[in-house]
Amino acid sequence: MDFRPSPRAEDFAQRVRAFLRDHIRPVELQTLGALAAKGSTSDWTTWVVSPAVEALKAKARAEGLWNLFLPDAKRGAGLNNTEYAGIAEEMGQSMLAPEIFNCNAPDSGNMEVLWHFGSPEQKEQWLEPLLEGRIRSSFCMTEPDVASSDATNIKATAAVQGDEVVLNGKKWWSTGVGHPNCEIAIFMGLTDASADRHHQHSMVLVPLDTPGVTIKRMLPVFGVYDEPYGHGEVWFENVRLPVSSFISGPGKGFEIAQSRLGPGRIHHAMRCIGASELALQLLIERGLSRVAFGKPLLNLGGNREKVADLRIAIDQARLLTLFAAWKLDELGPLGALREISAIKVVAPSVLQHVVDEAIQIHGGAGVSFDFPLTALFAVARALRLADGPDAVHRGVIARLELAKYGASRFPGQGRA
Repeated sequence: MDFRPSPRAEDFAQRVRAFLRDHIRPVELQTLGALAAKGSTSDWTTWVVSPAVEALKAKARAEGLWNLFLPDAKRGAGLNNTEYAGIAEEMGQSMLAPEIFNCNAPDSGNMEVLWHFGSPEQKEQWLEPLLEGRIRSSFCMTEPDVASSDATNIKATAAVQGDEVVLNGKKWWSTGVGHPNCEIAIFMGLTDASADRHHQHSMVLVPLDTPGVTIKRMLPVFGVYDEPYGHGEVWFENVRLPVSSFISGPGKGFEIAQSRLGPGRIHHAMRCIGASELALQLLIERGLSRVAFGKPLLNLGGNREKVADLRIAIDQARLLTLFAAWKLDELGPLGALREISAIKVVAPSVLQHVVDEAIQIHGGAGVSFDFPLTALFAVARALRLADGPDAVHRGVIARLELAKYGASRFPGQGRA
């Protein structure tokens, strides 16, 4: 295996790095500062998109730095997961960069779903405007009334009635649903309870202006509502859509989810690595510039050893993520199942640890809005729940490891 980026991937990474330095960072400080000064509000109907962000999106698209995640050379960059990983790391050093390059979650995952599984009509109606950045989307899977860490618990229904599919249920943590330009959601619901556990559920495209769809509220993460994206609780009450709204047909939900979540976890993990690098940089700069008890902060206590440990942890996480990306490219989602679960555990945890140490070095400033550390901490902690909590992924890894020894799925039941 060879993790060196291809010349084309390296060219994209260098251009993204330069764009971040020259255009995004100066605007990011001003944009995020304006949001902080405004104060966090749950009233998503008042949220607006920054004109500066929209201008940068147009500039990025004009420079060909657009849809870089998509392995389609006509619609995106045409890079595989290993090649895109380094670019995602660069984007992870900015809170705004993923949207500016049209590579932000959940839109990137939703676009991949439509690219892989959408009908020609669905692609024309929804994929093309998403690829152009004219609209945004959401993904409605997690539910407030069940333990959604087990996706087979999903109780919201997508029932076929004649030539219609009828949706009922409550969803929450539907990221992006508060965005002023969000027009479409992918809804995962129970279609056939009598089918085997991996063919009971379906994914359905739901325009948000469909009667019966109600955004009940936005949910704060550590007191912040993530304007203008938001994480919403959405109710679906007798929402009627044509059966053509199914993605790839009834009962295909888990098959689609497996395809969607593999690359998405690579993207999340590499952005975590980039954010970890930023946090470590801030830690070192602060530790060298501030003096206490006659010494730079980095020369006090075990701070130098902490820097060394953080460097080791970041590099280990990067190598594991690149290995997962390589296996995904070579063997597909099922062939890389263990490694994808591993990076989903490791990368957010490393980011959380690095940011925590950086906050400590910054003192009171570390928990203010003067530095991006509180935002990075919130991202890291939330990612340890999103796309499957740590315990679920550890369970997957343990099951695959024990299978090598003929162990059964459940301990105490002897050998398989």
